Amino acid sequence: MAHPLHHAESSARKFGGKPADYQTVHDWFDASKEHLAIFTHRALRHHTQGIFEAERVFGLTLTNAAGRVIPVRWIGEQHVREDCQGRIP
Repeated sequence: MAHPLHHAESSARKFGGKPADYQTVHDWFDASKEHLAIFTHRALRHHTQGIFEAERVFGLTLTNAAGRVIPVRWIGEQHVREDCQGRIP
């Protein structure tokens, strides 16, 4: 996926709610594009340690617009899998 918005839309389809419920998490994963706008930016957060760091930053769960409690780890795993050919490095 090319843009955090597309990841957020994917999260809304998968977990319910609205893309805005997930946008800040996906923006965080791709924040390194500010300094390195090529795919190698993924080396900084697109791995298991990055997913666990997202939990520390955003908390263990978030509640989407549908009232469903979603683990932040699921959102991080989804983001990384979508960017890394279905795997989590």
